[in-house]
Amino acid sequence: MVVPTNSVVQTGSNIRRVQPETPMHDLMDGCSRWEIPVHQHGFIALVDVMPRLAPVGQTADAAIVQAARVSYGDGTKQVSEDRTLVRYLLRHRHTTPLEMVEFKFHVAMPMFVARQWIRHRTANVNEYSARYSIVPDRFYRPSLENVRKQSSVNRQGGDEPIDAGTAESFLGLLERAEANYNEYLQLTEKGVARELARAALPVSVYTEWYWKCDLHNTLRFLSLRMDSHAQQEIQDYARGMFDLIKPLVPNSCEAFMDYEMQAMHLTRLEIESIKSGVPIQTANKREQAEFEAKKKRLGL
Repeated sequence: MVVPTNSVVQTGSNIRRVQPETPMHDLMDGCSRWEIPVHQHGFIALVDVMPRLAPVGQTADAAIVQAARVSYGDGTKQVSEDRTLVRYLLRHRHTTPLEMVEFKFHVAMPMFVARQWIRHRTANVNEYSARYSIVPDRFYRPSLENVRKQSSVNRQGGDEPIDAGTAESFLGLLERAEANYNEYLQLTEKGVARELARAALPVSVYTEWYWKCDLHNTLRFLSLRMDSHAQQEIQDYARGMFDLIKPLVPNSCEAFMDYEMQAMHLTRLEIESIKSGVPIQTANKREQAEFEAKKKRLGL
């Protein structure tokens, strides 16, 4: 979809409507949403982006470049140099221009995923209300192979699969918890307030929300939730989010992978250990283990 280039349109009020200097195109190709299914009942959908329009041949990265160059005029305008500028901004953590791009997502996810997600407090969120409406009959249940054993090193996570017998027992527990749903419906029909009746539902039940966030803080969310240490279920949503924004800000996403996700941060103690060839000077076992993992990645 291309918006034609026209001259200035003078209206009857004081508003002066200036048409674009070059033809523009809709970054979402006129679609109402781009959607990726997640698990059995969930999804993540991109429903809008700002800017929605960009010069033909450019992406939403152009808004980042426009904001960055406002401090010193037009400067260079070649698209190839736009990529270089975006990479410079992310490499040196000049984040303000990235806030000029925003995304609005519609997400359906299990309640326990939403409670992790909401800890990222830099977005605008509006969630489905179980005070006003009946909760739909949708529950998250992992496959037998995805029931994980508690990690021995990560207190808040699981890693390898657990034995089949224990996994089946857990899935049975989830099934019994889901069975409360019919009684929840019956009691609301008898007059129990929805705001109170929802307390009987497990955190495996699905919720939905609209989540709007600028690019800088979206990348901060992705840096934590695409990490291998994040819970698998929220990783699945984060990877879907990344796939949705990548066509819109390809230069930013490329730089994000190069300088964040596939990069490595070294502490002062780690740098000194590498330079001197002696063990890292700390008694903290977790710090030692993290450094050993980094050395393995580096082939040291």
